[in-house]
Amino acid sequence: MQRWHGLEEIPGDWGRSVVTIGSFDGVHRGHQLIINRVVELAGELGAKSVVVTFDPHPSEVVRPGTHPPLLAPQPRRAELVEQLGVDAVLVLPFTAEFSKESPEYFVRSVLVDALHAKAVVEGPNFRFGHRAAGNVELLAELGRADDFTVEVVDLQVRGTAGDGEPFSSSLCRRLVATGDMTGVAEILGRPHRVEGEVVRGAQRGRELGYPTANVDTVAHSAIPADGVYAGWLTADGETMPAAISVGTNPTFDGTARTVEAYAIDRVGLDLYGQHVAVDFLAWLRGMEKFDSIDALLERMAEDVKRARDLTERP
Repeated sequence: MQRWHGLEEIPGDWGRSVVTIGSFDGVHRGHQLIINRVVELAGELGAKSVVVTFDPHPSEVVRPGTHPPLLAPQPRRAELVEQLGVDAVLVLPFTAEFSKESPEYFVRSVLVDALHAKAVVEGPNFRFGHRAAGNVELLAELGRADDFTVEVVDLQVRGTAGDGEPFSSSLCRRLVATGDMTGVAEILGRPHRVEGEVVRGAQRGRELGYPTANVDTVAHSAIPADGVYAGWLTADGETMPAAISVGTNPTFDGTARTVEAYAIDRVGLDLYGQHVAVDFLAWLRGMEKFDSIDALLERMAEDVKRARDLTERP
């Protein structure tokens, strides 16, 4: 899959495209419906499939300080899109100047001149251009003048998550914030992941016999509610069952909120400076302040056993 950062990186001989545009944070199951249709339609039309997205998140530019917690950083989103069979991802730098461009300018500069769109696939609530003035009706009208068609996909998927509310990035963020990893996995089609670099912490886990990877998470990451979780730690291509702690370590009167993952039954791991991924499978318990180190160690042993059992299940 080709990855382009800006219109200038698109090859000059790029042919006709089937395109979809959006933030696609999390690439959840609703997003997957749209992207799968893009790939399918591109095959039918003999064109290339392209996903167009933005960096940074548009809300951070239009309304600074309102950046939503991200379900997946941009490189992870590209990986997930690639797994769906897309030919190329175009990441457009979202600037204040870009946000002021009209819907007509966006269609002409991006869809027509750069990507030579043959078809565009979107959800019914798609908006684009300055002040979100463009919608799918306007897109279809512009397409008739510029030789591309518009297909609208109903991306509303429902399940048990959120009491039957349609799946969305917003719902997924709310469930992450409450620690509902089962609901999040239903929406995403996979466990929620947090990434970052392993940094040195207080090293209390090592002293207690449970050395943890202290993850300096990517900016704006959607961090689950404080508590202990079962999941996996992936480092250097290896995925290991893990017990994961999110919170401030209240037993030691901590103040900084951290994400720490203990790779179960692994000895001698040195992950400092590595970029790792932490996948959250299930919530085990809330964060607690223990009266003694012995009480903490007893509970940690229980946490590790439960995490081991859960991650060993198919």
